[in-house]
Amino acid sequence: MEKIFNAIVEVFRKIMKFFLERPVTWLANKISSAPKQENVNASLTELYRSIITNPGKKGLLLPFKPDINPIIIFTDMHKGARNGSDDFAIAEDNYLAALDFYNNKEFYFINMGDSEELWENNIFSVMKHNQNTFDKEKLFDDRKAFVKLFGNHDLFWDNDPFSAVYLKKMYGREIKIHAGVVLRADLPNGYIDVFCTHGHQGDSQSDGNAFSKWFVSYIWGPLQGFLEINTNTPACNDDKKTLHNQMMYEWSNAQDNLVLITGHTHQPVFNSLTHLERLYLQLEEAEAKKDTTVIQKIKDEIPRRKQEYDFVSNSFRNMKPSYFNAGCCCFEDGNITGLEIADGYMRLVKWSKINGIPERIVAEEISLTELSSQITNFKRVV
Repeated sequence: MEKIFNAIVEVFRKIMKFFLERPVTWLANKISSAPKQENVNASLTELYRSIITNPGKKGLLLPFKPDINPIIIFTDMHKGARNGSDDFAIAEDNYLAALDFYNNKEFYFINMGDSEELWENNIFSVMKHNQNTFDKEKLFDDRKAFVKLFGNHDLFWDNDPFSAVYLKKMYGREIKIHAGVVLRADLPNGYIDVFCTHGHQGDSQSDGNAFSKWFVSYIWGPLQGFLEINTNTPACNDDKKTLHNQMMYEWSNAQDNLVLITGHTHQPVFNSLTHLERLYLQLEEAEAKKDTTVIQKIKDEIPRRKQEYDFVSNSFRNMKPSYFNAGCCCFEDGNITGLEIADGYMRLVKWSKINGIPERIVAEEISLTELSSQITNFKRVV
C-alpha cells in the first residue's frame, strides 16, 4: 500500500513540475535573483547597531579574550532526512568528530544558520534523523557555550509560533534563535568587533518584510523542495556566490574596527580572499623570488581551484582583511570547513577523513592582533 501511495505522489510531483517549473523559476528570478548593495548595507547596519546598542533583542554582544576564550564557528549543515537529497549525510561523521574535539577543549560554538534544511524537509523528518547532532550541540549548551543563528533555509525558527516547542524537544531545554552575534575581542592594541550572521541579508526573498519571510518558510521553500526545482540559490551558483561575497565585503570594508563573518554561499573566504585569489598572490610572490619549485606547485593547483570557483576580484591585491566566510558543513566530498578563534588567532580549518578517520587541518591563520593592525592601517583606494 505504501509503495502504491509513493508511486502516486511521484506521478503527481512530475505532473506539477511539468506545469509549474517555468513559472516557479521565473518567480524566483523576479524576487530573489540578486540582492542590492543598498539593501545589504541597510540590513547589516541595522542588525549590527541593534546588537551593540540593545543586546538580546536580535542578537548577542559577547565580550571575550581571544587568547583565553576559544570559539568555533560552523555554518550551513543543511541537515535533512537522510534521503537522496540530504547534503549533510556524507559530512555527518566529520561534523560529529569536530564537535567532540571542540567540546572537549571547551570551545564556545556559534552555529551560523541553515543548520536545518527546512525548505526541502518538514521539521519532523529533520528531528527524527538528526538527534545525534542535536545531542552533540546540546553539550555546548550544557556549558552555556552555544549560540544558534537562523539562515534563509531555516527561517522557520524565526517565523513559526511553535518553534520553541520543537527546539525544546530537540535540545531538551529552551533555545533562543538569534539573527546575529557580535564578539567584542579584547586585544593589546584595542578592540575589534567580530560580527557573525548568516549572510542572506539584503535578499528580498528571505530578508524582506514579515510576509515575504512567512511566504518563504511555508510556501516557497516547500514548493521548491517538493518539485525538485533548482532555482540557482547562492549555494549552487558561482555568479551569485561572487555577488554575495562581494556585497558582504563592500559593507565590511566601510566599517571601522570590525570583521564580518558569514556563511550562505558555501564558499570559504579568509582575509577577504578566496583560495584562488590567495594562490595568485602566492604565485606573484614566488615569481618575484624566482622559486621555480613553488611556482610549479601553485600553477598545478590553480586549475583544480578554478573548477571550484573561477572568479578573481579586480582588486584582490588590495583587499581590506575585513570579511571572512566559514564555508559550509555539507561539501559533496564530506569535508566541512569552519573558523576558529583561539590562542589569539583566527583560523580557517577543514575537517576531512584521512584513512577513514576525521582529522582537523589548518588551512589559513592570522593573529587577531595583526588582523586588527591591518584593518586599522588599511588605506582604502578610491
